[in-house]
Amino acid sequence: MLHLIRRRVRTAALTLSAIAALAIGATAPTGAAAATTPAPRKQGPTSVAYVEVNNHSMLNVGKYTLANGGGNVFDVAVIFAANINYNTDTKAAYLHFNENVQRVLDNVATEVRPLQRKGIKVTLSVLGNHQGAGFANFPSQQAASAFAKQLSDTVTKYGLDGIDFDDEYAKYGTNGTGQPNNSSFVHLVTALRANMPNKIISLYNIGPSASRLSYGGVNISSKFDYAWNPYYGTWQVPGIALPKSKLSPAAVEIGRTPQSTTTDLARRTVREGYGVYLTYNLDNTDRSADVSAFTRELYGSDAVYKP
Repeated sequence: MLHLIRRRVRTAALTLSAIAALAIGATAPTGAAAATTPAPRKQGPTSVAYVEVNNHSMLNVGKYTLANGGGNVFDVAVIFAANINYNTDTKAAYLHFNENVQRVLDNVATEVRPLQRKGIKVTLSVLGNHQGAGFANFPSQQAASAFAKQLSDTVTKYGLDGIDFDDEYAKYGTNGTGQPNNSSFVHLVTALRANMPNKIISLYNIGPSASRLSYGGVNISSKFDYAWNPYYGTWQVPGIALPKSKLSPAAVEIGRTPQSTTTDLARRTVREGYGVYLTYNLDNTDRSADVSAFTRELYGSDAVYKP
């Protein structure tokens, strides 16, 4: 039996830094626009890397290439994580960045653009913060749309490639907030997709939002680009109506999931025809052995690490 691992360092959700609401209104992207230099093409699933920016650099994602052909190992890098917070005065949710996420965003020219120039997409994960605000309990469609605008404005301002939803640690009901309802997430994702039709929206398949994808005759499944299993070291097909090419039933924590398990999950991904492979917690050390454990199965090549 596979050992169940869902150990995520959640200091992003526990930050003690000062709370400040994101100013509404899109601005020009911070830093120079990323002029993409196409990476050598590779055949195989999309590889995703979450990076805990409280501890590690986003640039780690760009340090891995395939020995055969030189293509990027990772296709999507996820900044982990911004927070959905709650203002008890205005009784509204707002987007919050702890000091480490803010540092990445303030320095996109050196933290994000180098990845984008390699052809790696960079998205921002958004996570609950124990304050009662979550994606599943907006009190109205207007409130959901207002938060969607904060998200899309952030993507525009910093020149990011999309948003990832992780409905954990909201602690619904705290500060007098409501319990999850059926309409909230549908309104939020519908508004966000309308705001950014060509950007990535992904679902970390956990929490009340993941089971509330339909409301009023609207099903938002097709509005997601990807959905993935949240339990590291296991195989679990996300319960969302997306084609296999957009799903990652495999999930591994680099450096903690045994390499044999990583290999088995990658082999199964290819054998069963799924199109995404999820990894978490890429750190600042040479993890080429752990990374090669899946690249050999997904792409027929070892991974090369270049500091």
